[in-house]
Amino acid sequence: KMLLGELKLLAKISLAAPWRFSRRTFKVTIVGAGGGIGQPLSLFLRGVPGIKELALHDLADMKGIATDLSHVNKSGMVTSFSGESQLESAVSGADLVVVAAGMPRLPGMQRAQLMAANGQVAVKVATAVGAGCPGALLAFITNPVNMIVPAAAEVLKTNGVFDPRRLFGITTLDVVRSQKFIGDYMNISPDKVKIPVIGGHAGITILPLISQCQPEFKGGPAVIQEMTHRIQEAGTEVVKAKAGKGSATLSMAVAGAYFVVSLLRGMRGEQGIVECSFVASELTDAPFFASPLELGKDGIKGFLPLPEMSNAEQEAVAKLIPILQENAKEGIDFARKCLQESEKVLPSVLP
Repeated sequence: KMLLGELKLLAKISLAAPWRFSRRTFKVTIVGAGGGIGQPLSLFLRGVPGIKELALHDLADMKGIATDLSHVNKSGMVTSFSGESQLESAVSGADLVVVAAGMPRLPGMQRAQLMAANGQVAVKVATAVGAGCPGALLAFITNPVNMIVPAAAEVLKTNGVFDPRRLFGITTLDVVRSQKFIGDYMNISPDKVKIPVIGGHAGITILPLISQCQPEFKGGPAVIQEMTHRIQEAGTEVVKAKAGKGSATLSMAVAGAYFVVSLLRGMRGEQGIVECSFVASELTDAPFFASPLELGKDGIKGFLPLPEMSNAEQEAVAKLIPILQENAKEGIDFARKCLQESEKVLPSVLP
């Protein structure tokens, strides 16, 4: 059943891509390709037209997975890279780098603890991208996204290659969950649900704008509050269900594939591609914020205005902004500390 579902997704992605006959092709690198998210994401992307090279990187040896995927009857080649020493080679010349590396959130783990474990991933990948493919789009799945993206931005700024149009935190899973939960509640197909999810990618910073749901959400304030809470805590729901064996991987891989396909469609010049994502933003007082974006050849083509909100949603935004501001500061401080330590340890390899 799982394989059948994967094949249906691949067919859906391919059939929904009117740009699939375009001549432009891309190198896409997945960092963390051997993990619980990275492997299914790699499989989904292997079926996406227009990827001339799918480069798989992880700390562990990737030859086996790359060879396995290379036998899939699709155009393009699959290459493998292993260890920190090959990270820059993996991203060199890439058009898009997707980062799924790092450890999963475990039961009871705070986001700050997760940042301590995964922050180095952001610093190392951003450093490699700055050197090997400074013009690439860089999209992070690695959590905590609210801190990881600001940390990566700080590294890119330090290296003089930061382009805010090209850096993304993938929050598509919040949209996917919103569509599923609302679709089930309203007894309609989830893919018929359209809903913007703004803010961040953790807890109450995740704000599905149910007032803007299409078709109109049928439920009173109490139901809306309950639905919002479930969407915000859906990640914890999975962590608890897996009982210490990981966090959301398969649903995240599906959501990641959706977002990557949208990025590629925008890069090919297709018009009207809109996705929510956590990016450097001036829409609010938070320096990084998730909102609907139009995607284009250079990443972000434009910011859509913030959707209209109910009074309750406006109050929720007011509460989440200070959290996002603090998260951004923590991410930036983490990156600066790492960069300072690198200067002390490796002065000879820095300009």
